[in-house]
Amino acid sequence: MGIWRNIQSDYTAARRNDPAIPAGFRGFLEVVFCTPGFLAITAHRGIHYLHTRWRVPVLPRFISLIVRWWTGIEIHPAAQIGEGFFIDHGAGVVIGETTIVGKNVTLYQGVTLGGTGNEKSHKRHPTLGDNVFVGSGAKILGPIVVGSNSRIGANSVVLKNVPENATVTGMRARIVKVGGRPVSSAGAALSPEELLARIIRLEEELYYLQREFKQCRGDEVEEETEISDELEIEVSHK
Repeated sequence: MGIWRNIQSDYTAARRNDPAIPAGFRGFLEVVFCTPGFLAITAHRGIHYLHTRWRVPVLPRFISLIVRWWTGIEIHPAAQIGEGFFIDHGAGVVIGETTIVGKNVTLYQGVTLGGTGNEKSHKRHPTLGDNVFVGSGAKILGPIVVGSNSRIGANSVVLKNVPENATVTGMRARIVKVGGRPVSSAGAALSPEELLARIIRLEEELYYLQREFKQCRGDEVEEETEISDELEIEVSHK
């Protein structure tokens, strides 16, 4: 798809996704002149062409720097972004060099599509499928894949692949829905360290509940000890 058709698709996405934009000619003016996300992606379409097709040195990076100052949105010239892209509000959005974004993707303010700093290959940034929604403040880091039709909750930190049609939430993001059906937290995979920490917390809670129960009955209560120091747990791997 050519640059002009991509821009038309981005304009349609802005009108469709931003309820604050009025109808008619006034709405057209607000999108073209007053919507940071549309301004940033429109500039990026041309910058990306200069960077990848004509291989112009320095200038694309310089223009992207001006766009960041103008809109508050930083998109590396090499980032590959599909049609119908929309950034709402826009402030603080960062999209890294090797990011690949599918069609009809929506980002909100404060989103980072970045790297972890531990990547060993050229591909350092995430790949987003089609129709992905990313809430404000979310961080998607590393060369991972977010499947099509997935939703990333606000302030989530995503470091692992996300399947299609999934809903992901949490500071240490976990999958809560796949295909619209809730995923039980009991079924989520835990590392041995996380499992051990949960067991220790449960043992401590049980220990103090038993002490309180004995105190209520008037029984003699033994001297308090650090239960976590005495607890020995063996985690087996099958």
